[in-house]
Amino acid sequence: MGSPENEHDRSDNELQHEVLLTRGFWLAETTCTQALWQAVRGKNPSHFKDDRRPVEQVSWNAMQSFIARLNRAIPGLEARLPTEAEWEYACRAGTATPFSFGEDITPEQVNYNGKYPYRRGKEGRYREETVEVASLPANPWGLYEMHGNVWEWCQDWYGNHPAGPVTDPTGPKTGKGRVLRGGSWIDYGHNARSASRFRFGPDDRFVILGFRLALGPEHWRDKQAGPTGR
Repeated sequence: MGSPENEHDRSDNELQHEVLLTRGFWLAETTCTQALWQAVRGKNPSHFKDDRRPVEQVSWNAMQSFIARLNRAIPGLEARLPTEAEWEYACRAGTATPFSFGEDITPEQVNYNGKYPYRRGKEGRYREETVEVASLPANPWGLYEMHGNVWEWCQDWYGNHPAGPVTDPTGPKTGKGRVLRGGSWIDYGHNARSASRFRFGPDDRFVILGFRLALGPEHWRDKQAGPTGR
């Protein structure tokens, strides 16, 4: 997890370290769609309206309310957000390159600001909006838009990566911001790297913020999640 020191455009919050995940988990093949959000919550907060596009402008706290309602509607589902470690493991899909697609990306693979390509590469298309889920190529494990489109909330509070090996990490116990991964439609190419990390406050909601659901062991759940939001 994290990036090697020679990775182009890496940030100092990407300290590379070994992670052991001892339990399996499921991760949704796409981010949560507006159709699913509206079916559960009844309102669609998104700016770029389309049932098949990712829901955006949702805060971390609002998602806790969404997930709680979804789990009540489908007993035994136990949906949750992925931990940051689970997210990066799934995004990399067995790769060690900056992207699951290799050393570089193009706008035909990833929805990002093509005017600012990775490693000063050739400029490409800048869509200036989200795209429908599963409309761009999947990574080697069949997961769509892990790079770009919308930043994806993770369960963890944001903090520095540890310096040594860790097992089943769930992040700091407290913090001011929650982790976001993957980059978005408005971001430069380097923000879409597998190791790229960002954070916002739990109540923040912007047109670049979305999420995808995970299923798995109850022990991952954040027992100190705090109050749910709008």
